[in-house]
Amino acid sequence: MDLQLRTAASDACQRLLRWVREEAYPFWSTRGMCRTHGGFQESVSLNGEPLDVPRRGRVQPRQIFSFARAKRLGWTGDADGAVAHGLAYFLKHYKRPDGLFRTLVAQDGSPIDHSAVLYDQAFALLAFASTSKADEGENLRAAIDRHLRRPGGGFYSQTAPGPPLQSNPHMHLLESSLASFRVTGTPAWGEIADEIGEIALKHFIDPASGALRENFDETWAPAHGISGRIVEPGHQFEWAFLLLSWKGAEREDVRRAARRLIDNAETHGVRNGVAINSLLDDFSIHDGSARLWPQTERLRAAALAARLLGDAGYWKMASEAAAGLMRYFDTPVPGIWQDQLLPDGQFRPVAVPAGNLYHIVGSIEALDELVASR
Repeated sequence: MDLQLRTAASDACQRLLRWVREEAYPFWSTRGMCRTHGGFQESVSLNGEPLDVPRRGRVQPRQIFSFARAKRLGWTGDADGAVAHGLAYFLKHYKRPDGLFRTLVAQDGSPIDHSAVLYDQAFALLAFASTSKADEGENLRAAIDRHLRRPGGGFYSQTAPGPPLQSNPHMHLLESSLASFRVTGTPAWGEIADEIGEIALKHFIDPASGALRENFDETWAPAHGISGRIVEPGHQFEWAFLLLSWKGAEREDVRRAARRLIDNAETHGVRNGVAINSLLDDFSIHDGSARLWPQTERLRAAALAARLLGDAGYWKMASEAAAGLMRYFDTPVPGIWQDQLLPDGQFRPVAVPAGNLYHIVGSIEALDELVASR
């Protein structure tokens, strides 16, 4: 490996590790946690003040995951305390009698929206896998099978059966199933991961373009209208990372699909050094703004591809993605981030979503693993 490429990636990794250890974790373990009601804040202002808004079911387990990985990234603060704090609040206020987790509660934990969606269940599973809550994970897997499984394969996005079928919740269920299998070795988790991986190769990814779509009808055909044409660069990168994590070391067809996803997103979806929000299926721009999270998934995919596939170009891409991500950390308050970069290069002054920490932590961990590889 070219020494210059390795050095650039290593330098970027050290900058990100310093930021997450010295700025991000200290902020989100103090001002990002609610000592009055428990749990994690949903969002904060650009001045770092917690916002009085309802709390989504997906954000609490994302924060639990983020703090469960804190020791691995070298933070010496009270990661265990933060995890326990978040788990207690989440299990008390979000769990429904049927074993699924509700979508939304008020700050004090009182329910606002009792509905349960697959996306949120996937993050609950990821939190349980990250904190060795195997029993909670097994119980939730059984509830998902009862209430969200689709006859003929895959899962519905919500408890009311029917279209649109969506690739994104399946992606996060693949992620949590892989994590659960690594922790427990229970075959059922591997079976779910295999099922979703095959659905992605067969239905989600267009065989002609190699791009992955978002929304489908009941037959797995792309949904009618614009929703069936959307191609999100961030999700191309994210799926590439997960497919490589799933079977990238074993199967050439998986490696080929992941390469095409990365190459399409990098070629068509990166503008002015950042990954934009969305394209259409002809690769024309649909939304040219660039949220923070696609930058993290670009970095995560490049780092794993470089480590697994041995292509020097992915090392370069990882360093460039890290540079793009770090632009978002230039804020008045250390440890938070800008969320939306407009096409004119200016950031839109919006609230800081706490759930982005999950994306950031995952990308830094992937880059750290690349740099540590030989």
